[in-house]
Order: sequence, then C-alpha cells, then structure tokens
Amino acid sequence: MEILFELLWVVVQFVGELLLQLLLEVLAEAGVRIVRAPFEGRQPVRAWIAVLGYIALGAGAGALSLWLVPQLFIQSPVVRIANLVLTPVASGAAMAALGAWRAKRQQGLVGLDRFVYGFLFALSMATVRFVYGH
Repeated sequence: MEILFELLWVVVQFVGELLLQLLLEVLAEAGVRIVRAPFEGRQPVRAWIAVLGYIALGAGAGALSLWLVPQLFIQSPVVRIANLVLTPVASGAAMAALGAWRAKRQQGLVGLDRFVYGFLFALSMATVRFVYGH
C-alpha cells in the first residue's frame, strides 16, 4: 500500500509541474497575441529569432515561477530529471493541440501554437526550475 501511495505522490508532483508550465505557457501565448496585434501584416519573424525569443521567454517564465513558487513540486532527483524531459514534450504537445484547435476555428496562430516553440519554451522554463529550484 505504501508503494502505491509513493507512486501516486510522484504522479501528483509531475502533474503539478506540468500544470504550472502549461499555465505560464498559455499566459505567454496570450501576451504574444497582444504584442503581435499591432505588427500584423508585416514580414514574419525569422525562425532562429523566434527560437531565441521563446527560449528567453521560457527562461523568464521559469524565473518568475521560482519567485512565485520557490519550492519544486518534485523532490526526488530521478523524477526531477524525468520531469525535465517529459514535461516539455507534454507541454509542446498540449500547445500544438491548442494550435490545431485554433486553426480549425480559423483563428490566427502564434509560434507557441506549434510543438517546437511550445517545447522550447517549456524546456527552458523546466531547465531554470531544475537548476535553481529548491
């Protein structure tokens, strides 16, 4: 029974980190939409600039999340490493699903509506939390 509780606790910790990343990623997406509005119709941003921008935005979100929630949800070092790999993949997939939903409704898409940009945002956020979190 104790093993089952430990396993459940690991899942709860992982879900907590995932939800925190998704919340900040969705807020970042909303911010990008607001900032992008005045520049619509202009030449699109080059991919490498967008990559650097989303990495910086993710790192900033990681720092902000540590300021708001300095204690990491995951305490086990092994599970923290697994979280560093799995959470960005899950976040990227969730943002791609949101992008597909938006595209189906013919809404404008931003970079975070694509897997790779969502993944990079979440990876940089998770890395900052991994390195500097308690």
